[in-house]
Amino acid sequence: MTLLGGCGNPSPTDPPAPLNPAALNAANINLIFVVSEDLAYHSSDDINLTTANLTNRGLQRSLLMASFLQEHVLGSKPVTAIYALEPSTHLQAAGQYPDLVGLETIQQFALLNQIAMSSANNAPYTGNSFPVNVSYCGSCQGLDFRDANNDNEALLNAIATANLPGFYVFSAPWETTDSLLSSINKLEGYDLTLPSSYAGPNYVYAISITPTGSASLITYDAALNPPSTYPAPALPRDVGQACQAKPFRLKVTGGVAGAVVPAGINTDETVYLIRHAEAHPVPYFEDGNYVGAGQWRALELPNALQGKISPDMVYSIDPAQVTPGAESSEGNAYSYVRVSLTVEPYAIANRLPLYLATDFELLAQNPPELATTASDHIFKGGRFSHHTLLVAWEHDHIPPTVNALLASYHGGQSVPNWPGNDYDSIWTVKLDHNGNVSVDNNLCEGINSAALPVAAPQF
Repeated sequence: MTLLGGCGNPSPTDPPAPLNPAALNAANINLIFVVSEDLAYHSSDDINLTTANLTNRGLQRSLLMASFLQEHVLGSKPVTAIYALEPSTHLQAAGQYPDLVGLETIQQFALLNQIAMSSANNAPYTGNSFPVNVSYCGSCQGLDFRDANNDNEALLNAIATANLPGFYVFSAPWETTDSLLSSINKLEGYDLTLPSSYAGPNYVYAISITPTGSASLITYDAALNPPSTYPAPALPRDVGQACQAKPFRLKVTGGVAGAVVPAGINTDETVYLIRHAEAHPVPYFEDGNYVGAGQWRALELPNALQGKISPDMVYSIDPAQVTPGAESSEGNAYSYVRVSLTVEPYAIANRLPLYLATDFELLAQNPPELATTASDHIFKGGRFSHHTLLVAWEHDHIPPTVNALLASYHGGQSVPNWPGNDYDSIWTVKLDHNGNVSVDNNLCEGINSAALPVAAPQF
């Protein structure tokens, strides 16, 4: 981006009348900033001030914002890259909960965009899914709320150096957005008139740089007024089904068959383990996200689980972790967002914070000691005694994690593998008041993968 002054819009200290500028020019480098709400700058009831999570209204706004961005800001052209705040860099509320709002604000937009690449066998990729980058890992840079080591500026400079026209979307709270706007304006000498304060969750700012280096600030007002109810997309009638997985039940009791209750085991704990929603379209493609059918499942999850479970805590893998390049047909690494995005709607609908497991690695089955670390985090140490957890995980990693728990009793039992086509099962792990353990798959979500539409729901 060449140093050259440009014109900007007036400061929206007082929100101006709804704007309706034209969609951005695909021949330019377009830096698009979507402001996610947080506790410090909240102007609506989009945020639950206790959990630091979205409310039903906030979720509704994020779903509507996706269509506005696609149609009015990008002009239905494909996005080039999406960057969201790394949740654990911004802990909020008394419970110090990770800020997942930036990721949730942009996730529906990611599903409405298709990756403009080819798969390994050179067939076009047609599934509705796009990677959302929330971790600083070279090819999958995200946004750090603390801007440690000037990571955010480094990301902007990388885009500038590449000098590739397109649409680069950033989703973060006002503090981060304000810093990004100010940094690029100062570093590149654009002399744009920037917004001086937070104007609300409907505002989108874009710095558009022409091939000659001229920059302008364009402000959009989505003028959204979402309802305060939980979104209810119309699923097909045959979405429900009986549990299809082969049933199993294991029980290990201290003093029976040589089993010994391990030291430090939790007591009176129930953990419901579920898999992320549908991913991997055919031909196989890995982008760390789920596909359109997965959005249907994720949004239906609160309804599907109602009356079946009543957790008081919701956990998932940190979305800032990445999938290794070897898993991707394009050889790239992407932030692993689909697990947290699967369970986030349940947390929102039930007014619960979403906790992230950040102190051990995603690949919890290899080497074996990682499975033990994951198992110890969930089932030992007393932090989850007397609690009921809903834990969203990667299906290949659930059996090793549970087997590590069982092995700690020296009971010699193990659970089966989780079938690759099973997105519906719920595994229940119970530790009683003496620390005895039982595991079964008697429950399921009751959502038939085959009945889910391929395309993401539209709002």
